[in-house]
Amino acid sequence: MLKSLSLFSGCGGLDSGVFQAGFTPLALAEIDPHATKTLSHWLEQKGLNIPIFSDVTQLNPFSLLEQLGLQVGELDLLLGGSPCQSYSLIGQRASLEDERGQLLFEFVRLARVLQPKVILMEQVKGLLSAPGLAGERGGALAVLMSKLEEIGYTVRFQVLNTAHFGVPQLRERLFLVAAQAAFVFPEPTHTSNDSLFGLPPFRTVWDAIADLPAPTLKGEPERFPNHVDVTPARDRERIFHVPEGDFLARQFHLPEDIRCKLNPKKDTTKFRRLSRFLPSLTLRGGESPYHPLEPRYITPRESLRLHGFLDDHILIAPIRGRSGTFNGLDQHRLVANAVPPPLAFALASAIKAQFLTESRAEALFAALPLRVPFLVESFSVAKSL
Repeated sequence: MLKSLSLFSGCGGLDSGVFQAGFTPLALAEIDPHATKTLSHWLEQKGLNIPIFSDVTQLNPFSLLEQLGLQVGELDLLLGGSPCQSYSLIGQRASLEDERGQLLFEFVRLARVLQPKVILMEQVKGLLSAPGLAGERGGALAVLMSKLEEIGYTVRFQVLNTAHFGVPQLRERLFLVAAQAAFVFPEPTHTSNDSLFGLPPFRTVWDAIADLPAPTLKGEPERFPNHVDVTPARDRERIFHVPEGDFLARQFHLPEDIRCKLNPKKDTTKFRRLSRFLPSLTLRGGESPYHPLEPRYITPRESLRLHGFLDDHILIAPIRGRSGTFNGLDQHRLVANAVPPPLAFALASAIKAQFLTESRAEALFAALPLRVPFLVESFSVAKSL
């Protein structure tokens, strides 16, 4: 059995794909209450009775070894995607000066003791240029790689577009794989040009959602899980005037009270109607695109389909309207923060083939010196530089 441990698990996108590739999770870690409920439901469906820890920073790696029944070096895969706001190109980009930015280094802190065979990390591609504490471009990533290399790993990273792996969404994210040898990232399975290399074309929005029934309105009994329409009446009026594949800011013929003083050069993803014949734009937490044909926002289930989730993945969380507020993540944000499972499956399958087949693992182990566990201490990025 291949064993995995997941940090910053979210609603389970990365874990779902890794599980499909043959890894059995020993534990998950997630602090958001709605994500945790969603994970609990997913684990129950899979017949897995394992712990879900809350605050990753409070995990003691020595206690983890004992609780999970592991010896040092027995864990096959440590995986996760820590909060991205500190590195996103959208926002303040506080990088390592933000506590959320330092959460990246929780992987290093735990790996010092657990010594997993492979580490898989997901981040926004803004990490490539995120500054270090001295302000140097790319410094945050350089520090992370050096810390992983210090404890015996070879690190490789690459920006991948989910559309290249059968996901009906154009979504670029950075993935890092740290292992006993250099990881070779999987090749695309789909392409924007169906004549190139004989690969099938990108999957489209309509490939993903055309067969769904009409959604229910909020407050009505759900006929299909998470397929609920919460579009306000005023928003339906705006959506009605946006052509398929276009966005509200470019509808100059509309009165100002409908067009909302949007900037046609900057607000190209806000209030945008998807096209049936193309992959979806990147799903983001603060935005929800319009349905290709109907005067409404896409539902959480349609978001899940555009992310490549199976229909048995159920979100246990509120659906927030345009003006609603509550603590924690709503259904749309849970999906937007997740790693699409088909890409997670492709990465986990490549990791398994390259490092965790029996013959491959024995060859790698024989070729490398034994790594001695490091004493663990409270890890501070600022202190370590």
